[in-house]
Amino acid sequence: MITFRPAGERGRTQFDWLDSWHSFSFGGYYDPEHTGFGPLRVINDDVIAPGGGFSTHGHRDMEIITHVLSGALEHKDSLGTGSVIAAGDVQKMSAGKGILHSEFNVSDRHPVHLLQIWIEPDTKSIPPSYQQITPQWQGASGWKLVASQDGRDGSIWVKRDVTLSIAKPKAGEKLAYSIPAGRRVWLHVGAGEAKLDGHALKQGDAVALENESSLNVEAVKDDTTLLLFDLP
Repeated sequence: MITFRPAGERGRTQFDWLDSWHSFSFGGYYDPEHTGFGPLRVINDDVIAPGGGFSTHGHRDMEIITHVLSGALEHKDSLGTGSVIAAGDVQKMSAGKGILHSEFNVSDRHPVHLLQIWIEPDTKSIPPSYQQITPQWQGASGWKLVASQDGRDGSIWVKRDVTLSIAKPKAGEKLAYSIPAGRRVWLHVGAGEAKLDGHALKQGDAVALENESSLNVEAVKDDTTLLLFDLP
């Protein structure tokens, strides 16, 4: 079964410094038909204005992944971590038994565009931890594994039997993915445009695949970013 989740049907939160679209119920946005997809609980598509950001706040028992699409985000947390997450980077914070952090746009001139993803862990109250990787996108083709339960192939590790793969194909590049039996897939268009079996997908659109054996997608524009979640 293939189910399309159009970008324009997502929830939205707007402040003077934030424009955030929610694929699933989040904060003041609640849709009983879209509360998550298996352990995938949040995909927030955030644009943070120059100088804006989230002041110190807490999380617990959630795997929080951030992928910056453009601009750069400054991160600080109660573990003592201080980092800048640049465009293309993938960052993971295991909130575990509790963590405080803040996130701010490092630029006073340009917005930062990012995706923040929450995955429900299979183990509660673990010690919090932080990871950040800078995948090599230049000249890369196909799917690049960036998150997995065992941290294989240089991916960040998450406390759940899920994988996140990202592709940044050029226009006309075709990508296939074989879906293991008993698994489901969520495909999210982070940037650009693509086609899934001839169905047009634009930035922010998503597709849920259940009881399917494969996925075939083609980039329509350069600078397209596709996120593929393989889930139980």
